[in-house]
Amino acid sequence: MSRIFFYPNAHAVFVNTLSNVLQKNLTQLKKLLPSEDILSYEFETADGVSCAVVYADGMVNKQLLGDLIARPISRLSLKNEGGMSANTLEIVQKATLFPELKKMNSLQDIVKEVLDGNSLLLVDGVKGGLIVGAKLLPVRAIMEPPTDIAVKGPREGFIEDIKTNMSLVRKRLKTPNLRFQSVRVGKQSDTLVEVCWLDGIVNEDVKSRVLEDLKRIQIDFTPDSSYISAFLAPRKHSIFHSIGKTEKPDIFAAKLCEGRVGVLVDGSPIALTLPFLLAEDLQSSEDYFISPFTATVFRFLRFFALFVALLLPAFYVSAQIFKIQLLPLGLTLTIASSIRELPLSPSLEMFVVLFLLEVLKEASIRMPKYVGMSLSVVGALVLGETAVSAGFLSTPAIIIVAFSGICLYTVPNFVETGSILRWIFLIAAGSIGPFGIVLLIAFLLCYLLSADAFGSPLLAPFSPLVAKDLRDTVVKYDLFSLKTRPKTLDSDNKTRLRLPRGNP
Repeated sequence: MSRIFFYPNAHAVFVNTLSNVLQKNLTQLKKLLPSEDILSYEFETADGVSCAVVYADGMVNKQLLGDLIARPISRLSLKNEGGMSANTLEIVQKATLFPELKKMNSLQDIVKEVLDGNSLLLVDGVKGGLIVGAKLLPVRAIMEPPTDIAVKGPREGFIEDIKTNMSLVRKRLKTPNLRFQSVRVGKQSDTLVEVCWLDGIVNEDVKSRVLEDLKRIQIDFTPDSSYISAFLAPRKHSIFHSIGKTEKPDIFAAKLCEGRVGVLVDGSPIALTLPFLLAEDLQSSEDYFISPFTATVFRFLRFFALFVALLLPAFYVSAQIFKIQLLPLGLTLTIASSIRELPLSPSLEMFVVLFLLEVLKEASIRMPKYVGMSLSVVGALVLGETAVSAGFLSTPAIIIVAFSGICLYTVPNFVETGSILRWIFLIAAGSIGPFGIVLLIAFLLCYLLSADAFGSPLLAPFSPLVAKDLRDTVVKYDLFSLKTRPKTLDSDNKTRLRLPRGNP
């Protein structure tokens, strides 16, 4: 006896399986998929057996359906080859020249396949159908990601098509240990999410936790991986992100080899990696394609620039209000002369300049490319120069905010968090002074020391101290010194490099 189900977009109860009557199946599918872009193409075999292909318009390769499915089947004589029986679908399957075919009888599964871009082949007199994987979805070309540009190293980036992204990962990890597991997220979007890992290397507890968390997600629409990361994040309201994000397949593959779990989301060019360590923000893909000494210098530069970006505006305000005797006398006199007749207090002036910087940044990103470039020039030069000439803002404040903004962009993955922290440090400096800055730093350290990302402390390997893992943090050791995987990730396979005998 056939089971019944109620499909959310339908208005009646339908049987759960296909029948052996073609027109009845087409009527049933039309009720389940009433949209006008769901089309059916009917044709006949050489002996007059009716067939049909059901597909979503604009999501399939119609030429392939015609050349490799409809044309070979139209030459068959199904009645003369044993009559209409249970093995008719096998005869049809052998006659076609298409590699992606699978039998399916459940209407629920068929509806999902058609909406996903596949096609359904039906034959009159046969119970069941064939799903034809002739997708042709619109995708953009593989190109260098705009958020992670490297002078040296691979320049390929993920795109919005998950199958292409999976192939980019498989191209770099040609091993049977690379595993993918599919999860569907979104009651309306039914978005495909692929969890990937290297078997024998991944931490099984982390993998199981990620899969369980994904299966528990209840949401209507999942357009991007940022929606997934919001559900996977251990601390939902933290300004520090606890999940790694990358648009580069080489970085993604390297993190899988360290024992991490990767998450690819259909429709998003940004892949997720877990667990995540805060030290990863200081790393760049280019660091692994240049000399270790140069990479170490660049990482120290980023580390110092990050502190300057966060603390320089706050220190400037604190030095003016509380008369800190740390600035050289000549610089103090210069600053005093430039701010002598300003109508705003040091704190309010810095707030205004920071606000202008954030507004210009948002406007230049959201505006069309050519207009945005002109807007940036007008905002930075004309508006800034006019404000200084009118005595509304001081030159040192504009210089400090501009330098702070440039320093923050040396660590691109920390820009959103850094912008918020810069405002908080400025409030603390204007209210309490140097003591407020020190107190806020202590509070942030306490917060980060207690934070973890899927069992790995966010500040590792600095706290807790893991000496061997420090070789690829602020300091970059050579390749031969990184013989083991990061101990912080607790991988099941510790060794990633075996040197030949006789080598140190």
